[in-house]
Amino acid sequence: MGLTAGIVGLPNVGKSTLFNAITKAKVLAANYPFATIEPNIGVVEVPDERVDKLTKLYNPKKTIYTTFEFRDIAGLVKGASKGEGLGNQFLSHIRTTDAIVQVIRCFDDDNVVHVDGSVDPLRDIETIMIELIFADMEVIEKRMPKIRKRAELKLDNEAVEEYILLEKILEGLKNEIPIRAQDLSDDEMKLIKNFSFLTAKPILYVCNISESEINDYSNNIYVKQVQEVSKKDQANVVVISAKIEQELQELDPEEKGFFMEELGIKRSGLDELISVSYEVLGLKTFFTAGEKEVRAWTFKDGMKAPECAGIIHSDFEKGFIRAETISYEDLIIAGSESKAKEMGKFRLEGKEYRAKDGDVFHFRFNI
Repeated sequence: MGLTAGIVGLPNVGKSTLFNAITKAKVLAANYPFATIEPNIGVVEVPDERVDKLTKLYNPKKTIYTTFEFRDIAGLVKGASKGEGLGNQFLSHIRTTDAIVQVIRCFDDDNVVHVDGSVDPLRDIETIMIELIFADMEVIEKRMPKIRKRAELKLDNEAVEEYILLEKILEGLKNEIPIRAQDLSDDEMKLIKNFSFLTAKPILYVCNISESEINDYSNNIYVKQVQEVSKKDQANVVVISAKIEQELQELDPEEKGFFMEELGIKRSGLDELISVSYEVLGLKTFFTAGEKEVRAWTFKDGMKAPECAGIIHSDFEKGFIRAETISYEDLIIAGSESKAKEMGKFRLEGKEYRAKDGDVFHFRFNI
């Protein structure tokens, strides 16, 4: 599945530094606004020790991890929704992503200028949130006149339903409540899906702290402020030092492990970022495994077996017959497929089976 997260934030908060760390790319990371104009796109492998263990079990010719796409999107300034700065480009780039990752500066450094003159995470969050809200309001205010007459005359039930919902959402936005934090049902969310509303997208706040606080940021007042506001905004929070993460990615695995041990951290901030991004988007992983290839695949929680088969190839979904299935845990305990079958751990699942994280599938299909 081609899933993407857009890395956003005000200028000079560490967006491009974080992007460099994620992709090991060398995109421009300069100490001035708008250093990034076109969105840099990078695809990163999702770390998963289950893939490593399956590879040892099957000894395949090829191992493929599932991937996640991150986009480093140009810095935003106040007035972006009205075209200020690179606002129009920013908003169009972010509209095509599945989730928003907002990098927030949570460190003081006189050598790194802040676009607003001082470090204030709450102001930075509000600046971007307001611009996204304004952009969504503009979409609604352009749409409502087009369906108003049909809705008022009640000649079109869909128009009535849409108009009432847009009125409700607009009122919430006017009160600075993002769509994801409004009390909307699943059916209402489906009704507005095609609008690609910005404040309906899941959001993740990344607190970028100084290197000196990497193993203890408990006294960082900025992080505490972000954690508090995240509850209201229905956002998740990850705390990292983008600079350290970039340094880690430049080391070989052995050096990286030693450096992390020296810093007193067990898991890199990037691994945590990817893990929480998956959680925010409701993503899970299934596997296919054999002598030719061990591969991880991303699917949306709640998908049925035929839909998962369709992720591999559309023909697999069309001609789906059944899925031979075993859980990753049962396979590892058994030590081999043959032993797992002897233990009765292999199952035959049909079209209504909802895939679970860690399922190892062999799909049977007929075109």
